[in-house]
Amino acid sequence: MNRQYSIPVVALGLFLMGTGSALAANVKEKMVSFGALEAVKAEAARTQAAAWLKDIGKTDAATTQQLNAIWAREDRTVLDRVADSLALGSADAARLLAQARDPRTPAPTEVPAILKDAKQPTFFRANLALAYARALANRRVHEEALDTLKLVQPEHVVAPASYLFHRAVCEHALLQRKEASRTINRLLDDTASDSPERYKTVSALMLLDMQTWKDKDLGAIARKMENIERRLELARGGPQTQKLQREVLARLDEMIKELENKAKQPPNPSPGGS
Repeated sequence: MNRQYSIPVVALGLFLMGTGSALAANVKEKMVSFGALEAVKAEAARTQAAAWLKDIGKTDAATTQQLNAIWAREDRTVLDRVADSLALGSADAARLLAQARDPRTPAPTEVPAILKDAKQPTFFRANLALAYARALANRRVHEEALDTLKLVQPEHVVAPASYLFHRAVCEHALLQRKEASRTINRLLDDTASDSPERYKTVSALMLLDMQTWKDKDLGAIARKMENIERRLELARGGPQTQKLQREVLARLDEMIKELENKAKQPPNPSPGGS
């Protein structure tokens, strides 16, 4: 399991003992259901990709040959093949995806303008956003991955389950408990027939994990420290990281003072003592 999907062992134990589904059902928050979200089949996605290439004038024989080669790769997911098709027709898309996937490239600090451009065709912008955000999430660049996903809707991508899963991973990693719970519930409810088992399993584990969260215990401090470590690994030692560090130090000081105050309290007299 990738590091960014790491969940406490106790949650895994509960899930394997068969209590995961029951707990997940008990913690569901009331939310609007948008109905089933179905993944786009390979043939339909290929047709959309070909239509987009035609619209931008990429109809030459070389492009058509490369497109055919992309879609002949049945070992790759539909989203992967759509992303390759977008990179085939757009140098900007190819560059963004290459940078997002390369761990040697500095993590972005903002969402690329092309993904914010509402004038771009929905098929291009939504699926490029998903492929880009997925690559960032795999590198634990959760902030920009989440900001990117918020620009589009799962109804507009070829793989709605992938959209919801990676959005939930980012929200969970950024300690956005309410948002992550809502996203996971929709993943489990609305993409049940298309969602890979690994998505369902990790999502249930994230729900279980969040049930153990408390605001001011050592677990909360540990989660913030893990987030600080992640940000420092991404060379993000700026104001947001410093704010998290101050919050951790302040809470540790509070806990130390609480322990000191308890130590100063006189012991309770034993029952029946003189």
